[in-house]
Amino acid sequence: MQLATHFLTLHNPQFPLLSHRHRHCHCHCHCSLSSRPCFKPKPINSVANSPDSRSSELAAVLQSETLKILEWPSLCNYLSPFTSTSMALSLTKTAAIPVGQSPEESQKLLDQTTAALHAMEALKSEPLNLSAIEDVSGILHSAASGQLLTVRELCRVRRMLGASRAVSEKLAEVAQEGSLERYSPLVEILQGCDLQMELEQKIGFCIDCNLSTILDRASEELELIRAERKRNMENLDSLLKEVSVSVFQAGGTDSPLITKRRSRMCVGVRASHKYLLPDGVVLDVSSSGATYFMEPKEAVELNNMEVKLSDSAKAEEMAILSLLTSEIAESETEIKYLLDRLLEIDLAFARAAYAQWVSGVCPILSSKESEVLISNGADNALSIDIDGIWHPLLLGSYLRNFTEFIASKCADLSVLDEKSGGTAAVKSSKGVSISPVPIDIKVQCGTRVVVISGPNTGGKTASMKTLGLASIMSKAGMYLPAKKQPRLPWFDLVLADIGDSQSLEQSLSTFSGHVSRICEILEVASEESLVLIDEIGSGTDPSEGVALSTSILQYLKDRVNLAVVTTHYADLSRLKDKESQYENAAMEFSLETLQPTYQILWGSTGDSYALTIAKSIGFDRNVIERAKMWVEGLKPEKQQERKGVLYQSLMEERNRLEAQFRTAESLLEEIMGLYHEVRGEADNLEEREIALMAKETQKVQQELKVAKSQIDNVVQEFENQLRTANSDEFNSLIRKSESAINSIVKAHRPGDSFSFTETDTSSYEPKSGEQVHVKGLGNKLATVVEATEDDDTILVQYGKIRVRVEKSNIRPISSSKRKDTISSRRSLKIQGEKNRGLQGNSDATNGDAIAYGPLIQTSKNTVDLRGMRVEEAAHHLDMAISERGSNSVLFVVHGMGTGVVKERALEILRDHPRVLKYEQENPMNYGCTVAYIK
Repeated sequence: MQLATHFLTLHNPQFPLLSHRHRHCHCHCHCSLSSRPCFKPKPINSVANSPDSRSSELAAVLQSETLKILEWPSLCNYLSPFTSTSMALSLTKTAAIPVGQSPEESQKLLDQTTAALHAMEALKSEPLNLSAIEDVSGILHSAASGQLLTVRELCRVRRMLGASRAVSEKLAEVAQEGSLERYSPLVEILQGCDLQMELEQKIGFCIDCNLSTILDRASEELELIRAERKRNMENLDSLLKEVSVSVFQAGGTDSPLITKRRSRMCVGVRASHKYLLPDGVVLDVSSSGATYFMEPKEAVELNNMEVKLSDSAKAEEMAILSLLTSEIAESETEIKYLLDRLLEIDLAFARAAYAQWVSGVCPILSSKESEVLISNGADNALSIDIDGIWHPLLLGSYLRNFTEFIASKCADLSVLDEKSGGTAAVKSSKGVSISPVPIDIKVQCGTRVVVISGPNTGGKTASMKTLGLASIMSKAGMYLPAKKQPRLPWFDLVLADIGDSQSLEQSLSTFSGHVSRICEILEVASEESLVLIDEIGSGTDPSEGVALSTSILQYLKDRVNLAVVTTHYADLSRLKDKESQYENAAMEFSLETLQPTYQILWGSTGDSYALTIAKSIGFDRNVIERAKMWVEGLKPEKQQERKGVLYQSLMEERNRLEAQFRTAESLLEEIMGLYHEVRGEADNLEEREIALMAKETQKVQQELKVAKSQIDNVVQEFENQLRTANSDEFNSLIRKSESAINSIVKAHRPGDSFSFTETDTSSYEPKSGEQVHVKGLGNKLATVVEATEDDDTILVQYGKIRVRVEKSNIRPISSSKRKDTISSRRSLKIQGEKNRGLQGNSDATNGDAIAYGPLIQTSKNTVDLRGMRVEEAAHHLDMAISERGSNSVLFVVHGMGTGVVKERALEILRDHPRVLKYEQENPMNYGCTVAYIK
């Protein structure tokens, strides 16, 4: 098979013809040609190769964390509306835009942004269309792995190649009309790229992408097959029309009907007129069975030819797709390289549009050599010289109020040509300007450490973040939202410790978290690094914090390009007096308005103004005055007096704590004595119960033995008399023996506890909370939960089991057992009152107030309502209150949950006549209420 006219022969025996299937790939990896000289910046979290792999990994982790601290992903999101391709959009959304790994790479990115700005100006009437460039990396991967591409996928590749060719031609045209030097950074991006115009033409020659069909001219064989198939279909259609008309005229159908069944052309005929098509083949029958779809005998050969030609055409089309897929697979590397370069162009135009949006200016990246030259030529040469820079995120949020800028993306933003005029125009509803405040950053050559002091909420941290973001933006080729032309060094790493580093998962406090992170920063920082530390040395003893901070700054001074720290320690600001490598800066605070101005005063030392700010907020005047007195006491000349006062205060605090300790120790001793006494009584009760049960068992066994012996004697005497008695005496002997046995049984019958007659039982009316014997439970003791007069059944609870039984199946406990229970309770009550007598003196002042003793929670004085329904919990609580003795406490555990059970429990405690008062849960005992029983 050969391509028609001038195209190469579509023959590649090494390329397998695979099954056709759809694919969905979202891979955005773009590898560049190794054989071509290519500038390919790395993502921001990439670090330079280092012989120490651990240090490189740690540097990458710290750099990634710093980006989150500085909110770099949020800044990258501001680039998203200005991208045109899905590839660039993905990079901005994931904060993976390329960043130069050397000053040269960063400068090249800045040059590309500048060239893109010039191109946007030149192309105002006909903007460059990059949106037609599709991400076909997934299609390329499929082709390279041997999968057959579909017609739609081939058309996507063709559209991408056509769009890339249009971009290349447009840039070349702009460069020719204007100055080539202005646009060379953009034009150079596509230099050396193979635009694959021949492949684009091949796909366009073979496929109609508007209709998504393969054209006849794709190959000579396909053209011949389709021509022959067309002639055959014409003959077949003509034949079937004649047959269908004849069948219709013969009454075989209501109208001529030609259709396709089982991939073969046929006519419809009534089942009753099947004879009209002798030797015809029935291909299908209608659902009602009234119509047959038959292939006339004359059409069989033509249908066979149609099937054959159709299969041949499909095979030829698959071969064409296979060969075009092979062409794309062979060009995979070149096309991927082209995609990378187009992505680079899209990002350059996105950066340029962002620069227009914020009225940005191109920064100048200075090196150490240039710093030396500058410092030799001027007394006050600056290594960082930035005038009026806005915080990029604050400015972006402010500018988003102008919806027209977002909608038109790269439209003319002349209204912001003069930054001061543009930002001062917007007012809030209260008439106060809501635009961010620009700051100046001025660092002299040779300065290695900058200490920023000043009031809280004065903007120290925001200013430090602004410098960090400006450094990263310049590395990524982005313009800065500043005035004039900012100058700053190129930093290989930007490392920040800002915010709370507390980690409960790693058992790190706020201070230890900061120290741990600073330790890691010191390990990876180099002579080209920028280090940002917020509130250095805070979170610990001030004297030790100052000492540690001073040592850290001394270390950084000799090992980094620049370190910027914020602090409230005045001692750190005095380091400038000892060494010239330190510089001070202060955040300005207006004493007239009592508000910060957010301006940096370079070379000055700032006060915290904590008392002034507190007073403006509305603190009590007495609190402020006492604080001022303490400040006076902290002055150096009053240090000795302060130490004396502090020592006296500590001694008083020590005496107070010792007194509290002795009181607590006495109370603990009293509680432990009560605990051992109660525990001893509990143990004795268990022992007495075991001994009583053993004694009762022995007594029962003895009585049973005596009764058995007496019955055996009666039986023996009956048998002896039976031998000598005649038949008339039998009945009298039997009655006599039965009477004797009944007398023995009656004599050994249990006492009052089980001597209730049916009449006694029937007259007994149980009450809620009483304990009764239940026959169905083996005469076990159960508690009455619910008893109604209208019903012959009651609800009892045995352990955790609740069951409804008839009243006839229950018996009350014996009066003797009731007396034992009451006497034991009174004994425990008397013993408890003896124990509570220890507190009698303290309560005597309250007159007749009841002393409840220490609140000790045990299983006996606790009712647990958790997991119960409301009514069930109400019954349990009511029973528990009824069972408690006088002058006792009850711990009601209701838990937190939804609060329904708790509300019901508090309602019962509030209304119950036996509850004197109750105390709700406290921080030491959540979910539990203590009730005091009368």
